[in-house]
Amino acid sequence: MRVSKRASVVAMTAAVALVAAGCSGGDDGDTTEAGGDTANGAITIEGTQPEVGLVPANTTETGGGKIIDFMWTGLVQYPNDGSAPVNAVADSIDTTDSKTYTIKIKPNTKFHDGTVVKSKNFVDAWNWAAYSPNGAQNGSFFSDIAGFTDVHTLDPDDDGPKKAPEPKAKTMSGLKVVDDTTFTVTLAEPFSIFPTKLGYSAYMPLPDVFFTQTADEFGKKPIGNGPVKFVSWQDNVELKLTRFDDYTLDDKVKIKDVTVKIYQEDTAAYNDLVSGTLDFQQQVPVSSLAGDKWKADLGDRAITANVPVQQIIAFPFYDKRFTNVNLRKAISLSINRQEIAEKIFFNSRKPATSWSSVLAPGHGENDCSVCKFDPAAAKAALQEAGGFTGELVLYYNADASHKDWMEATAQSIKTNLGINARAEGIPTFAVFRQTINDHKVKGLYRAGWQQDYPDVENWIGPLYVTGGSSNDGLFTNPDVDRLYKEGTAAASIDAAHAKFAEATKVIDAQVPTIPMFDVTQQSGTSDRVTGVKVSNVGEIDLASVELK
Repeated sequence: MRVSKRASVVAMTAAVALVAAGCSGGDDGDTTEAGGDTANGAITIEGTQPEVGLVPANTTETGGGKIIDFMWTGLVQYPNDGSAPVNAVADSIDTTDSKTYTIKIKPNTKFHDGTVVKSKNFVDAWNWAAYSPNGAQNGSFFSDIAGFTDVHTLDPDDDGPKKAPEPKAKTMSGLKVVDDTTFTVTLAEPFSIFPTKLGYSAYMPLPDVFFTQTADEFGKKPIGNGPVKFVSWQDNVELKLTRFDDYTLDDKVKIKDVTVKIYQEDTAAYNDLVSGTLDFQQQVPVSSLAGDKWKADLGDRAITANVPVQQIIAFPFYDKRFTNVNLRKAISLSINRQEIAEKIFFNSRKPATSWSSVLAPGHGENDCSVCKFDPAAAKAALQEAGGFTGELVLYYNADASHKDWMEATAQSIKTNLGINARAEGIPTFAVFRQTINDHKVKGLYRAGWQQDYPDVENWIGPLYVTGGSSNDGLFTNPDVDRLYKEGTAAASIDAAHAKFAEATKVIDAQVPTIPMFDVTQQSGTSDRVTGVKVSNVGEIDLASVELK
């Protein structure tokens, strides 16, 4: 799962700029006019240890993704209210055919090292990410662009002895620098949703200095182009950021310093929130939801937000025990999501009924047939699968509030199928994610998806298409791949959504994961801050924060 700001889909007509002018999220007044001593003030917010170094196209999880969203600004931004994306670094994004896009960027915006952001910084960054030997986790996001298949080859046996073929080229033919403020993007096929994607972090620019060092070196001392810049990073303790005073776009921050404190347990963060030593927690612990305790604790500091997030349980397809589709159906049908939502989440989350968020344009209502609770059908499917022998372990990261609901899920499977199921925590999210990325999970595992950009396509391509950036379980199905490709090649948004709906039907029949719960976020602030808003993916909007 990756964090990103959210937008509604871009409406399109021929020969017209696709993204509205302007920017979102911030106050363009002078920072010294904020309340209290905001201009010289500092806040502390909750975070988790990033999985890898802070390189935008190599970050697919929330710990690092949050920092990248703070430190970088893309071609477009997604307003907090869910309205259409607006230009940020982009001055205009134009097309007449949904296949070739001319992108003009604002002149003289800067990176944190003082260098000017130029069109080549986007083109070079995208080519670096797409070139498969570089190993960028978000490389597949560039598959729409002409020439991607020449720069990106797949390992034929994953961790086996075979190696991926050497790419034919190092740069994509579909990217052309016209001048310092103009570049063109030619897609392999028309794709009307392409401009909507351009606010996601995979598409961020990289400064020239990035290409003079390794990605690991850069990722430990990253240089972005956003409203705050990097100061320091102490592993498993904190990251420090500070205001970038040469930032010229509208979403300037008013405060000076931001400390992202890394917690091993969300309950410890919550205690700090209640006591006032933490200024923002994105999701309060499950234990605080009982009887609305969190509202009593926080009063007017409590924030509720609808976010495009879904909790998921994933299958490792590299484990042959889970290749039988009837077994996967049986497990999903055996889980009493409603009971778990009531007893564990106190109805703060809703049982999933779809393969996508209701907030995603193109979302299909009730399109998950295996999301229902049907013990009889579950037992029949298990019998059809030939049963399951041995222990079934469900893994989760133990540094957040997942223990109770994962144990309840395991118990539901055990009760209704007679499988010896149990839940097991892995101490930290970073170690948990590394195990997943190394394809070494020995059972089912907690996953989740937070929408990167606002379209149902984002709930299919990264998760269920062969080689998708977050297809961690290595699911593959030729019909899903074909229908997805036909959808991305569709000339209109409606036609694309129709193909994605067909792909979703195949996904539903194959059960590559188990959708569990749609999430409503419960956040909180300290009494030191005022005006705090959250983005539509629930991150704190730093531009909104002032001190009392």
